[in-house]
Amino acid sequence: MNTVSLFVSEKFKLLQQYLKSTSFSKAALIGIAITVPIIVGIVMDKLDIGLAICFGAFWCSPSDVSGNLKHKQIGIAFSTLLIVFVSFIGGHLQVSNYILFPFLGVLTFCIAFISIYGFRASMISFSGLLALVLSFSYNPETLDAYQSALWIGTGGLWYLILSTSWFYLNPKAFTEETLHNIFLLTADFLDTRKQLIGEQPNREVLQTKLINLKIELTELHDNFRKILVSNLKNSGKSNYHRKLLLVFVELVELLETAIANPVNYNKMDALFEIHPEFKADFQKLISEFSFQLRAIANQINNSKKISSNKVLFNEFKNLELDILNVKDETKSEDYERYLMLQNFLDYQKKQFEKLKKIKWLLGNPELTSAELVPTDELKRFINTQDYNPKLILRNFSFRSTIFKHSLRLAITVMLGYGIGLYFDLQNPYWIILTIIIIMRPSYGLTKNRSKDRVIGTLIGAVIASGLVIYISNIYVYGALGALCLVLAFSIQEKNYKAAAAFVTLNVIFIYAILEPNISKVIQFRVIDTIIGAALSYIAMRLLFPAWSFMEIGDAMKDGLKANTAFFTSISKYYQDKGKVPTSLKVNRKEAFLQMSNLSAAFQRMAQEPKSKQNHFDDIYELVEINHSFLASLASLSSYIQNHKTTAASEEFIMISEKIQANLDRICSQLKAIDFESKIINANPLNVINESERLKFSIEHLTNKTIINTENVRNHQEAHLIWEQMYWLFLLSEKMLKLTLKFEVN
Repeated sequence: MNTVSLFVSEKFKLLQQYLKSTSFSKAALIGIAITVPIIVGIVMDKLDIGLAICFGAFWCSPSDVSGNLKHKQIGIAFSTLLIVFVSFIGGHLQVSNYILFPFLGVLTFCIAFISIYGFRASMISFSGLLALVLSFSYNPETLDAYQSALWIGTGGLWYLILSTSWFYLNPKAFTEETLHNIFLLTADFLDTRKQLIGEQPNREVLQTKLINLKIELTELHDNFRKILVSNLKNSGKSNYHRKLLLVFVELVELLETAIANPVNYNKMDALFEIHPEFKADFQKLISEFSFQLRAIANQINNSKKISSNKVLFNEFKNLELDILNVKDETKSEDYERYLMLQNFLDYQKKQFEKLKKIKWLLGNPELTSAELVPTDELKRFINTQDYNPKLILRNFSFRSTIFKHSLRLAITVMLGYGIGLYFDLQNPYWIILTIIIIMRPSYGLTKNRSKDRVIGTLIGAVIASGLVIYISNIYVYGALGALCLVLAFSIQEKNYKAAAAFVTLNVIFIYAILEPNISKVIQFRVIDTIIGAALSYIAMRLLFPAWSFMEIGDAMKDGLKANTAFFTSISKYYQDKGKVPTSLKVNRKEAFLQMSNLSAAFQRMAQEPKSKQNHFDDIYELVEINHSFLASLASLSSYIQNHKTTAASEEFIMISEKIQANLDRICSQLKAIDFESKIINANPLNVINESERLKFSIEHLTNKTIINTENVRNHQEAHLIWEQMYWLFLLSEKMLKLTLKFEVN
């Protein structure tokens, strides 16, 4: 009984979260925006006008991207102007096919090409494509083309009013939901990180999972940072967004500390083999961190319900005592184990400090000016979108992914519409609608969406076929259609297959109201979807394919450039001391972002046909090394920012210069590599000259510090700094050797 109650309780919580989510609220908003004009149109005997307003609202809805209100309003306004223009043109497309086809292709290309201006622009582009395609299905009998276009524009303004009104009714919804998700994903990261403690047979799988979580977190961090900074500009001296910003800063630094890891897994594995109790204790400690982050996520606005720090205090106290028992300065191996454990514990302490600060911030109603982050400083963390018209000319070539995608989409749309007309299919616009929904710039995403679209449509068709047999009430059809539409929009980001099923159900229920022979509608819906999906997949394979191995080089260059800048900032700060410079934090942010982009590029490559995965193993190794390099940089960065460090030695400066030299050589090499060439040099030359090699061991440097100082803190610093620096040097060597295997232009 308890198990059943627990199951029901968990499902009820999930349902509550779903109903509170911005995905559901936006879907409900779209449902209202669509149904109200139709109902009013029926009541006032102006159905054509009601439908026009309905279409205008629906076509604008994709451009309603969450975030800053001003940007949201501008996006919807631009979308409205675009669909008015497209609808007006579409109203005059009842012409000869000789004119229609090239016109359709040119319009599709131009609208799709808008995507060069970023994500919001891509959604405005999608709104325009929807308007273009669906103008084929909408031919009002009582309205002229210009009248129809104006009423469609009214629909866009109607949606703008609804979206703005909802924002004012619940302005914190998206901000708090994003923060909620950051807390949960950070907790997931810690749970995965916990499993890497000690020897693991599936370490590679766990590392991949960590990388994927890091990609998601980096994207969320970037979006949340933009929201907060833009809101700060408009909120004056309001403490709410400033408090959330400080919470966010602590979360970012907590993640950096979590990413930091003992570089020598072999040593750590051996240590936990000898002392398995520490493995269990550290895992228990990290589990408690994760538990508390999840608790905070669910109680962001109710700090009184957040759990106390008592459990963590006790865990730290017990661990400190146990680690002290390992300390034996007379035995070098035991003392090294002590230093490793102490450093690892210090990282957990830093996470605890961040957690305590987050709790304090959430529970503190007022903040002093000394605690606030200057808005001008924050601007350095934001990457602004370039809207320069010259960007069009720079992307007008086959080197641009968006150019190739736009051209590919235009050709496929013309082909799809031609097939629909040639075979006299019932609704040929369904084919091109499927194409614009499915086709994406990357092969992997297009393939997955094609498969999910077909499967979802088949599932929806089967369910609808069963329902229309037993239900014949048009009011029930209308209610079910509206419900399916809301469900489809609310889950399309998380489960596209299920969303496709609900969309199919919606379409069939709507047609069931108007069309007596619904079985024929279902049949053509399935046929048109399969044709559209097949054309999208084939076009991605054959028309100007943009295989990721052709683009991975740029992502790798950007990633290494960002890592190099981060390393330079760390090295300079360690040598200069003083206040942590903003440039170091900016470079850290950029390194995380570029590593996320590199991983995403590699994932796209991994989804492509085996025949198109040039140098897959070597590229995979380079990506992994770059992530290891960033993890080591995070360790160094976290340590030197949170500890009073000693003066940089000559050895530190020397090894830093050698790492920098290697990174510079790798950057130069990457600029010249031809990733499209399949030629590989299996035995690259010995790239490290004898003069460039380190003339000392890490053990020598650590022991030298231990001999010359009696301060345990200095010993910890020496052990961590030298381990990390030596590891960075080895990684830079490995990267250099790998890059020399490739052909150069």
